[in-house]
Amino acid sequence: MGYVESNLMKDEQVVYRAKLHWVIFISVRSFLTLFVLPLIDGWTSEFAVTDRRVIIKVGLIARRTVELNLAKVESVIVDQGVIGRILGYGTIFVVGTGGTRERFEAIADPLGFRQAVTTATEALQAGGSISQGAATAHR
Repeated sequence: MGYVESNLMKDEQVVYRAKLHWVIFISVRSFLTLFVLPLIDGWTSEFAVTDRRVIIKVGLIARRTVELNLAKVESVIVDQGVIGRILGYGTIFVVGTGGTRERFEAIADPLGFRQAVTTATEALQAGGSISQGAATAHR
């Protein structure tokens, strides 16, 4: 059981998952560590949108987590360069009320992540619920 599943509230549903993009294996750092660090990064990073929150966890021993209620999310900013657009990865910034601004790099399909947050937020504001299919659950 991963971090996301172990921290779900009663009746909370995961509607979207993202992961790190394979591009993490072609960085200078990965060549120096024979792919061990990128493997650990890939295995231990979790990016999820639920019907109530955005939940992100990165790291194994040194861990960084963000759990932000959808009602507190102001925006999800996507930063993609040309190569990122071609290969399908980018950096996301999760911006919340009160000054929260968290940056996560090399996310696969960052536009899909942003769309899932938008869809879940709209469903929450409308007082409805969102199904996993409606948010286009991913990986």
